[in-house]
Amino acid sequence: MSANEHTFNPGAESVWDYPRPPRLEKSPKRIRVVFNGETIADTTAAYRVLETSHPPVYYIPPGDVRMNLLSPSGKRSHCEWKGEASYFDVTVDEKSATNAAWNYRNPVDRFKPMAGYIAFYPSKMDECYVDDEKASAQEGDFYGGWITSEITGPFKGGPGTWGW
Repeated sequence: MSANEHTFNPGAESVWDYPRPPRLEKSPKRIRVVFNGETIADTTAAYRVLETSHPPVYYIPPGDVRMNLLSPSGKRSHCEWKGEASYFDVTVDEKSATNAAWNYRNPVDRFKPMAGYIAFYPSKMDECYVDDEKASAQEGDFYGGWITSEITGPFKGGPGTWGW
């Protein structure tokens, strides 16, 4: 589904109902990340960040991530809502993905519960799952949202959407 499409799905969450500034909430879903045939993260204790026009981003506790497969990349960015992010390269055997994951080591107060939790760009991983549904990546990779059938758009992030 492109960022400009809007699929009607009764009972689905519309990203246009998400708040700005974003909201942090615990997710009851099982979140899994697979890279190069290996499950590198698997949890039922994730947080998700919900922000107007963006699919949810899932943050996984580091104890549920195979941290030995992540290495700091040196990249940093700043989010006006959460603070400074640090990025990680993901490597499994001979396959690597640059700046494929990130976290907020010391986020602003309203996001403190997810300090150190790891988020992954679905487009840079082989598979990302919410329960048993494979998630699609939000276009553009600036935000790293996970699109499932429970989420409707249109979604910001792709070409032509920056002015929304």
